[in-house]
Amino acid sequence: MVRNVCFVPLILLALMTLTSAAYVNIVEPYNVTVHNNSSVFIGKAGPGQTFYVTISSTTQNSTGYVLNQGWNKLVVSSLPSGWIAQNSSLYNQYPTVKLTVAPGAIDGPYRFDLTAVNVGNYSRVGSVTFHMYVNVTPDVFQLSATPTSISTGIGQPAKVYVRINNTGVSDSPFVIGMKGLPAWDSNSTVIALHHTSQSFVYQIYAGEPGVYHTTMRVSSVSSPRIYQQSNITLTVKASIPNDYAAIGEGTPAFPIIYEPAYAVMYLINLLLNR
Repeated sequence: MVRNVCFVPLILLALMTLTSAAYVNIVEPYNVTVHNNSSVFIGKAGPGQTFYVTISSTTQNSTGYVLNQGWNKLVVSSLPSGWIAQNSSLYNQYPTVKLTVAPGAIDGPYRFDLTAVNVGNYSRVGSVTFHMYVNVTPDVFQLSATPTSISTGIGQPAKVYVRINNTGVSDSPFVIGMKGLPAWDSNSTVIALHHTSQSFVYQIYAGEPGVYHTTMRVSSVSSPRIYQQSNITLTVKASIPNDYAAIGEGTPAFPIIYEPAYAVMYLINLLLNR
């Protein structure tokens, strides 16, 4: 009897160990391995932003045998109010769910639950449910615009280098715009991938001389609450170097006989400004 009492708990412990052998490898938005009832904090997302969670279909069964198609589907089993989710399709190597934060979500941490499923449990791995936490905040990127002081000629485009450091989990597009220039209303839409820092070129110009104190605004298409600004001073004036530089930005409206001379003047300007 003593042997039986000791043997039963050992069997139960072994069964518990075997049934918990299945795991889930999360590959996006970053790599981490979870088990049933695990909790994971994935970072930041802005109100209204869309992001994705991707897992590998690979897992193992209770005997430790590795299954390349263990997880056939990833589903959202619990979601905050107002959020939108789309479950993964069936039988992909990397099942992916799509989640969109409620546009009116207040700042703070939110939890949602995902379940990796072996459809029909044909591989005898059951399912694994894990809890994910994300911090909702408009502070999901950093902006750097250079140079902040530019001198250029009348009608001559000037380049601003816009660096977006996307610290959130969403790949939602950003819109680059400028206020403070006369008759200027040109926006550029770019995508800075999550957890990356990327640089973009944005051109501005003015057709009249003057000193313009402008404001560059970069915002997410997902919500007007997600934005950053940078002040840039643009000085526009007529000068020989600026006129020479302007030649290289387009085709001069002069007879073709003069074009070689203007090309030489443009090259001279480039050498002087090295």
